[in-house]
Amino acid sequence: MIIEQIYTGCLAQGAYYIESNGEVAIIDPLREVAPYIKRAEDANASVKYIFETHFHADFVSGHVTLSKKTGAPIIYGPTASPSFDAIIAKDGQQFKLGELTIIALHTPGHTMESTTFLLRDKDGKDYAIFSGDTLFLGDVGRPDLAQKAAHLTQEQLAETLFDSLRNKIMPLADDVIVYPAHGAGSACGKNMMKETVDTLGNQKKMNYALRPDMTKEEFVKEVTDGLLPPPKYFPLNVQMNKEGYEDISVVLDRGTTALSPKAFEVAVNETGAIVLDVRNQAEFVKGHVPRSIFIGLNGDFAPWVGALIADVKQPILLVIPDGKEEEAITRLSRVGFDGTIGYLKGGIAAWKNSGKDFDTISSVPAADIQEELKSNTIPVFDVRKVSEFQSEHIVDAINTPLSDLNSHLAEFPEKGTFYVHCAGGYRSVIAASILKSRGIHNLVDVAGGFAAIKNTDVAVTNFVCPTTL
Repeated sequence: MIIEQIYTGCLAQGAYYIESNGEVAIIDPLREVAPYIKRAEDANASVKYIFETHFHADFVSGHVTLSKKTGAPIIYGPTASPSFDAIIAKDGQQFKLGELTIIALHTPGHTMESTTFLLRDKDGKDYAIFSGDTLFLGDVGRPDLAQKAAHLTQEQLAETLFDSLRNKIMPLADDVIVYPAHGAGSACGKNMMKETVDTLGNQKKMNYALRPDMTKEEFVKEVTDGLLPPPKYFPLNVQMNKEGYEDISVVLDRGTTALSPKAFEVAVNETGAIVLDVRNQAEFVKGHVPRSIFIGLNGDFAPWVGALIADVKQPILLVIPDGKEEEAITRLSRVGFDGTIGYLKGGIAAWKNSGKDFDTISSVPAADIQEELKSNTIPVFDVRKVSEFQSEHIVDAINTPLSDLNSHLAEFPEKGTFYVHCAGGYRSVIAASILKSRGIHNLVDVAGGFAAIKNTDVAVTNFVCPTTL
């Protein structure tokens, strides 16, 4: 028996490869499926099943493409209704994989089709669960993502999730291994642990949602408390996962079209494409195509694209480091953004050499402006999350979280300099690029963010541990 967790950090997502006696099952694959096929071929094995724990909202799964390339059936749990051929398993239905058995346990609540897959070893002993978004480490899946489709409130979904956990998951033995679909950083939960594998016994001790004396009313209150609105691209990803999508090879062929500066400019004007610059923030501030949006590959790239661009059908033109074309397009496609129509050949250097106008962002180290920051005479805008801001911030700073920046545009002054910062400098440059694209140019980015500010004499509020907020 071989079980491999294939974890993708920028999505905080875990896919799984299970092999026994030359037969392979893949659970919740990513969009690009070649690595799974190669892994099986290298082991002289074949993909027999593709299991989907639910219709994912935060990424586009590779199930459709993997099934076409291998002939393996896609398996969902009860109540799923995809537009393509799939096996809709009954609760308790068993699937043989070599010497192993995989059992579908219907665990609705995160979504109504959510299913946990229980793996039994060759001796028939419960060995592991692949819990999807039903059970995370330290948390459970948010119950507000399926309410429109299921005609249920988030409270009703939470009640359903409570029953699923108590009736299907918690009765299993403590030594059963828990393999979740996501870890810390995913927007599908709110309190996940940094670990990505654990035992069910430890989760019964550590996970607030599995307290044995917890009432259903307490569960509903705690699970629904403090839920932030889901990113706008989530429903569009669900739709793609239910209805299918283009093969990633088609997306890559279209997106890797190299465009001269002149052709690039024409494409922007004719298509209404967003110019997305994915270089490092330090390079972006020195020079970029006017009105382009910065979201660097070296950060939480795909989730920020999803949160800030939102419309997966939006045409995109890329400004990108040499050799990173396929990586950027692949990572965009993982969250459903298949509309890349080309990239700037030669990058920003070619743009500048062609004589075209370019823009910059004023960015200065915190140490160089600490006197201005200390005097509170220049407004400071903190684009970190609310919880980060509440934990500790510059005295009199204004919190305008990046994820909700468009709703704060009226708060930024039309005249006079103001400062923008985040935790380390990545998010503030994203914010600065968005503000400049909206015609707000009187900003200065604080390089190094709050981490650098804390090393100055600027007054900050007393630290409050985020877990106590």
